[in-house]
Amino acid sequence: MPTAKKKTTAKTEAAKPAAKAAPAAKPAARATNKAFLAPVTPDAILAPIVGSKPLPRTDLTVAVWDYVKKHGLQDKANKRMINADAKLKAVFDGKDQVTMFEMTKLVNKHVSAPKK
Repeated sequence: MPTAKKKTTAKTEAAKPAAKAAPAAKPAARATNKAFLAPVTPDAILAPIVGSKPLPRTDLTVAVWDYVKKHGLQDKANKRMINADAKLKAVFDGKDQVTMFEMTKLVNKHVSAPKK
């Protein structure tokens, strides 16, 4: 059975929302913080874990995480906790276990910024 078409009137046409305006321009991409990309030099305590070459802080954190994963040091029950082996215990100020956030803070104590 055919359905009846609704009549379009001036009132219904006026009630329709106006066509969408063109989307606004995309905001500019966020600038990278250059401090994270400046190379830092690991000290003698951190060097056995990440190497002795200067590297950016971002790469330093990745290298520490690679070490933790390679040696299975992430706590099985609570993934936010890092268990220290002999090398990491020296970096972690003698603590047996630290959180992932505390780890970054403790690692940053063992790097020196480049001299200008």
